[in-house]
Amino acid sequence: MKNRNLEIVTEDLAHIWHPCTQMKDHETLPLIPIKRGEGVYLYDFEDKAYIDAISSWWVNIFGHVNPYISTKIKEQLDTLEHVLLAGFTHKPAVELSKRLVDITPKGLDKLFFADNGSSAVEVALKMSFHYHKNCGENRPLFLSLSNSYHGETIGALSVGDVELYKDTYAPLLISCIQTPVPIDQTEQSAIEAIVELEKILEERGAEISAFIIEPLVQGAGYMHMYNPIYISLAKKVCERYGVHLIADEIMVGFGRTGTMFACEQADVTPDFMTLSKGLTGGYLPLAVVMTTDEVYNAFYCDYGEYKAFLHSHSYTGNPLACSAGLATLELFEASDVLGENRKKSLYILEKIEKFKSLPNVKEVRQTGMITAIELQGYRPEERIGLKVYQYGLDNGVLLRPLGHIVYFMPPYIITYEQIDKMIDTAYDAILGLIRES
Repeated sequence: MKNRNLEIVTEDLAHIWHPCTQMKDHETLPLIPIKRGEGVYLYDFEDKAYIDAISSWWVNIFGHVNPYISTKIKEQLDTLEHVLLAGFTHKPAVELSKRLVDITPKGLDKLFFADNGSSAVEVALKMSFHYHKNCGENRPLFLSLSNSYHGETIGALSVGDVELYKDTYAPLLISCIQTPVPIDQTEQSAIEAIVELEKILEERGAEISAFIIEPLVQGAGYMHMYNPIYISLAKKVCERYGVHLIADEIMVGFGRTGTMFACEQADVTPDFMTLSKGLTGGYLPLAVVMTTDEVYNAFYCDYGEYKAFLHSHSYTGNPLACSAGLATLELFEASDVLGENRKKSLYILEKIEKFKSLPNVKEVRQTGMITAIELQGYRPEERIGLKVYQYGLDNGVLLRPLGHIVYFMPPYIITYEQIDKMIDTAYDAILGLIRES
């Protein structure tokens, strides 16, 4: 590692505990210090460029240091940096809420601000439970899909299905059960999974406040994908048992699946929709929970009835973050982003055809601007994802596999030439695994 990179890495490792990281790995795995970003590229302190093929954990949908978003945040910075949202309001929050109501599925007319994706999930869970309580029902149980992930705060962790987390934090978690996720993207598997959902709700529906799903793609669940018909059928089943449907669109929202929101492909309006990540184009933490007037009205009462929703964060509805959100939505309006994404998705689909001939590739799958290459024949202790990651860094591409899943989720502004570089680097990395074995 060159001197300028080494200096900041040494200082970092003296103090910073990094997320989702076994810190001992950094005794041998280089930590990459980033000095600046521009478009799809990140640059270290030696000015080496890396294509950000995962949008920095799926947030930078319009690339790094986007001129338009940057300008809008700077303008807001000279006007109002923050004000509490309890008893006060401000123009960016009001304008953003109106825009989101306009573009989300019909009927989601109210929103509650939060700071990040996990917090938004917590809000939706609490709001659902409290709604039933206000309506005279006690429903202490939640339902989620197998293989799901919804965040890492206690409530969000509870409704996920990541074995490592469940085993470690089990004594702390709230009550949740799972129903099988469709095994693949076919309609038949969706219908089979609905049969299992119906069985659970028939038996325990009266105990369940809400059913939470990641529509179409389970992000941290190895980019598992399923058919939109499951969502439309699940909504109908939930309605029969008075169970809320929570659509966790934190990862898939804002164009990532080919439509602005994944639920559109099922023609469904969920009872709650959680949004974050791409909402601010990757600039600042912000999340919202979209919900219906019916839910909102169940909390609307005189003070003495104590039905008000009990949740708050200091930075709720931060004006700078709201300005970033407005700028992000304006970029969608300024050009046919979704149309261009569909063209790029088709190009990526053609480019990844060559992966299917590799003996260590089990499956190639895609939903919109999310593409996954599932590898096979490796033991977890071999840490093949780490090898692909390191090869990518050595060759100027940030790939961060999920175990044996190599995936692409680049900023929407990526060019076709940059797509070639991203995919060819991943292909060479996977080919290298074959040569090693």
